[in-house]
Amino acid sequence: MKLAVLQAEARTLDVEANLRTIDQAAERAAAGGAAVLLTPELFAVGYAPKRVRAELDPARLPDIAARLAAIAVRHNLALVHSLPAVRENGEWNIAATLLDRSGAELLNYAKVHLFGPLERGAFTPSSRPPDVVDFGGFKTSLLICYDVEFPEQVRAAASRGAELLLVPTALGHGYDSVPQILLRARALESQVAIGYANHCGTEGGVTFGGGSVITGPDGAMLAQAGSGKDLIFADITLAGITSARAEVPYLRERRPELYARWEERWALSLADRCTGG
Repeated sequence: MKLAVLQAEARTLDVEANLRTIDQAAERAAAGGAAVLLTPELFAVGYAPKRVRAELDPARLPDIAARLAAIAVRHNLALVHSLPAVRENGEWNIAATLLDRSGAELLNYAKVHLFGPLERGAFTPSSRPPDVVDFGGFKTSLLICYDVEFPEQVRAAASRGAELLLVPTALGHGYDSVPQILLRARALESQVAIGYANHCGTEGGVTFGGGSVITGPDGAMLAQAGSGKDLIFADITLAGITSARAEVPYLRERRPELYARWEERWALSLADRCTGG
């Protein structure tokens, strides 16, 4: 399957401009033979958590989502987009959605690990685990930005069968080690292919690092963007994932029951120390 990853500069709350950017990228991705286009975190509304929370009318969200679905249909291309999600209890999450070529929703995920005071001041972290769906012959899951930096979160998806992780992100300048080192480690240790789509440029006082990547299940760098606008492509194969898992069977040879006992013993030991026992 060929994966396309968009790296671009969003305009805060300029939905029309941001949707045009996604539409143009979808046209190029489809022409390049991609099966799916991955876009950055909150790209359609812009990554500016406080402004989005204060100024975006939640009533607009269904229409924005419908227009993103129409882009998928128009270009006969699956699409991963990220929008705020407003719950019945009034909480706002950062969410990501995988749409198929018909615009139908295959998967929805809400961000578990919020990064920094801007996100924590505007959104509520989710506690839902990542789900996995069949997509294009791959068991596929979604994470968002900071989530993928936690080995537990990636392993949770992999232990549920995920072979491909699609990750919208909004990574600031100065964190090059995340796409260059950490993403490759996450892919290698859980033997999953990862697509990681970042913003570029400056928005709302934040300068983004670009550096979007596609990594293989052996930690190989299959494609990477620079610091500016880009659309990168890479082919991922089930054979590559199967081969990586056969060569070094990390997932099969895990001992989760042992790790759970270790954690339980540590918790009991800590409790005893705290109570003077």
